[in-house]
Amino acid sequence: MDLEKYTTRLREDLIVAAALGDEKAQATAAALAAATENAARLTLLAALSDLAAEISAELGDRSVHVSLDGTDATIDVRQTRGEQSHPTFEEMTGDISRVTLRLVENLKARAEEAAAQNGQSLNSWVSGAVQGALREQRRWHGYGWRNDEDE
Repeated sequence: MDLEKYTTRLREDLIVAAALGDEKAQATAAALAAATENAARLTLLAALSDLAAEISAELGDRSVHVSLDGTDATIDVRQTRGEQSHPTFEEMTGDISRVTLRLVENLKARAEEAAAQNGQSLNSWVSGAVQGALREQRRWHGYGWRNDEDE
């Protein structure tokens, strides 16, 4: 589904509505319409994601996923797996801290794909990856295998 046709329609509707005003109002409306196009696209994506979550809740054995590539929103239905091996944020206890993580685009895309294959959000998938790395580190340290940096 190409979101561009919806944001273009919204921009054109704003410009048509501004035609009732003077030239300054029309120029302002055109500038605002262009400036809000990305926000409108994100709002449409959020609405599609909420709809996908509602549908997923009703399906039970399947889940609906939404992804965005440029202006093209893609929706796919996946079979859900039994129990998730990684807890969701709702299942985790304790305080949650926000962390900003910067990744090269290719690595981020691969992580998003891996998260989607596991039926998880990128945030939950990264959290699980950090938990796994910490478990692995404890295991290595428990057997006496340490990095030279640890000394």
